[in-house]
Parts: sequence; structure tokens; C-alpha cells
Amino acid sequence: MDLRDPRATRPSHPLPTSRRKLPALVLMLASLTVFTAIDLWTKEWALDHLSSERSGEKPALCVPTPQGHTPFQRVPLEPKPLIAGVLNLSYAENCGAAFSMLRTAPAAVRAVVFGVANVAALGMLIALFLRGSGGPAFGAAVPLIASGALGKLSDRVRHGFVIDFIRVDPRLFDYPVFNVADIAIAVGVGLLLLDNLYKPRAVTRELEDVRAAGAS
Repeated sequence: MDLRDPRATRPSHPLPTSRRKLPALVLMLASLTVFTAIDLWTKEWALDHLSSERSGEKPALCVPTPQGHTPFQRVPLEPKPLIAGVLNLSYAENCGAAFSMLRTAPAAVRAVVFGVANVAALGMLIALFLRGSGGPAFGAAVPLIASGALGKLSDRVRHGFVIDFIRVDPRLFDYPVFNVADIAIAVGVGLLLLDNLYKPRAVTRELEDVRAAGAS
């Protein structure tokens, strides 16, 4: 049995928790800034190079016609190939969320609902990050998901819709047009799933370490 004083193995001057978390917080905020900037810049590029202003009066914002088609506020230009036969750059405006939820709701209602949802999700993610929840995969997922949410929120506030411009070649399969924010969110969610899969193994190892320490 080990008779050593357990306090002898502790550092004499441990760093405060806030100071230990500071580098991770700075890295997360820097990554969030970079990912958000890339998303917003690519959307501005799409506005300038994949669409043009309408001549005359614009159609009502996000109001579908009796046939169910929602006219765009800008005129899409000819799509550009990104990866020949795989991906094209094609301008589109997304007025709704997943499965076109709230697509026909007034712009003010969509802005409030999506804004509250985005802020709540961001707050929860950042709070979990600051508490040290999850492992490295979780830490990498937070700025990706947060940047995607901020990018979409920025679009809805500035334009009333989200700018999409990446489209899978329809000859492969029909997939909704998406953007950099969607990619960031998809990768972030994948990392969250990996983090959850890894947790049971990490807990098992910790229990084994505890048992081994108790047996020594």
C-alpha cells in the first residue's frame, strides 16, 4: 500500500481554472473569426459573380407565387463549374430553414425565430466549451458550428434570406444548393458525433485507472 501523502503529488501553485482555459478560448475565438470571415466573403463573391441586380421593381421578399415558386431578389447568372461534373457554382436564395420551415412566414417573424434559435444554440455551445465539456473533437466542433450559425444569421439580418451557391451536379443526384456555413455545420456535427462515440471509451479508461490506483 502506498503510504505517501497524496498532497505531495499535487503542484504547489496550480494555475487558476480561468487561466488554463484562456489559450483554448483564444484559439476557439480565432477559429470562429476565420471561419465566419470565409463564409461571409464567399457569399459576397457569389453576389458579385453569380448574380446581378434586377432592373425595375423587385418581387416581394420570400413570397411564393400561386404556383409555389419563390422569385429571387437578384437575377442568377450562368452557373460556373467548380469541379467539372461534380460541383457547380450556382446562385440561390434560401428563405426557410431545413425542410423549408417558415419559408412563407413574414421576414420579421423568420428573423426573430431564427435569430433566437441561433443565439440560444451559440450560447449553449460556448457555455459547454467553457465548462470543458467533451474532448478535442468537441473543441474543434464549436467554432465550426458557431461560424455557420453566425453566417446564416448575418444573411437573414442583412438580406432576409440565406445566400447559397454550391450545387452538386444534377446529373449525379438532386441535392439542395448549399454554402460554406452548411459545410462548417455538417463537419462540426460530425465531430460532435465522434466526440460522443469516444466518451464511453474515455470513461472506461478513467475507471480502469481508478481501479488500478486503488489496488496499488
